[in-house]
Amino acid sequence: MTVQRLQLPDTRRWIIKIGSALLTRDGAGLDQRILAPWIEQMAALGAAGREIVLVSSGSVAQGMACMGWQQRPKTLHELQAAAAIGQMGLVRAYEHGFSSHGRHTAQVLLTRDDLANRKRYLYARSTLRTLLSMGVIPVVNENDTVATEELRFGDNDTLAALVANLVEAEVLVLLTDQDGLFSANPSIDPHATLITEARVDDPGLDAAAGGSTGGLGTGGMTTKLRAARLAARSGCATIIAPGRRPGSLAAIAAGESVGTLLTPTQGPEAARKRWLAGHLTVTGRLEIDDGAVRALRERGRSLLAVGVTKVYGHFARGEVVACVDAQGREIARGLVNYDAKDAIRIKGLPSGAFESVLGYIDDEEMIHRDNLVLV
Repeated sequence: MTVQRLQLPDTRRWIIKIGSALLTRDGAGLDQRILAPWIEQMAALGAAGREIVLVSSGSVAQGMACMGWQQRPKTLHELQAAAAIGQMGLVRAYEHGFSSHGRHTAQVLLTRDDLANRKRYLYARSTLRTLLSMGVIPVVNENDTVATEELRFGDNDTLAALVANLVEAEVLVLLTDQDGLFSANPSIDPHATLITEARVDDPGLDAAAGGSTGGLGTGGMTTKLRAARLAARSGCATIIAPGRRPGSLAAIAAGESVGTLLTPTQGPEAARKRWLAGHLTVTGRLEIDDGAVRALRERGRSLLAVGVTKVYGHFARGEVVACVDAQGREIARGLVNYDAKDAIRIKGLPSGAFESVLGYIDDEEMIHRDNLVLV
């Protein structure tokens, strides 16, 4: 199958994940000499108009270095302690590095529960989108000091993919200590070749993906392939890229063939809409007027509270509600930004009146168009 290469120079929102093996000097702590060029490249991407979210491993490895441990701890409480200690140095390194390029950073710690719970999902989404709109580079990591399953797997590849879904990123770059995904394990098969491009759903990729041979990180190519398929649910392309290659991020941005490009089968909007339509259960209804119906159907707009005439059901922020016309016919469904109690208070009102009625404003839309699908 012929794969058309993604036009990376035109993409705007990137998730960049850096693994532990690339951040440390063989377990002796963060390697500032390697970190500095990446920060410089990410700052340049930001200066060129791209929005960058950095998902960084390394807190456990840095904590190990601080404590003088030579091997990765096996007990949960020691791992949590190492992560808590190392997170300080990790964040400090990024803050110092990006500030030298005039860029602000923000620490965002997440667990899978944060992204599985719809209410916390929307709060995390709003925070990240706000940071990006301010030109700030969020530095995301798992909240390893309280995580259990997440910490045992050390799966920041999956976290990066979930963040890509969360903010509707166009590109996920998984920087690794390998050149990319090979047809076989290159350390044991001299005939293994680099897979430069493939569809993310190609079943042949499963046989090609192998395990990590490093001692610090716990994710291998299988994890990266799984993450790429997860990111593809929202139409995000994934590049498994060589982190030790000088200027790899700049080369990717210029459209050069770097590492392995895994392309989604659908564009961002179509993939996300299909995900919304197929995975969500309606918990309430919003009756909307004819103007709102036309705005949704004909112009692809968000649902504003001014177009809502009635509210039915008991739902929380982030749950799925149906949008119905005056005859009760379902027009659309999506993730609502206000719970039922507050939705009743602001129905029919312009967004400018929310703060005076509710005492706060989270979003200007009742349902943002990115979180809404026509039915």
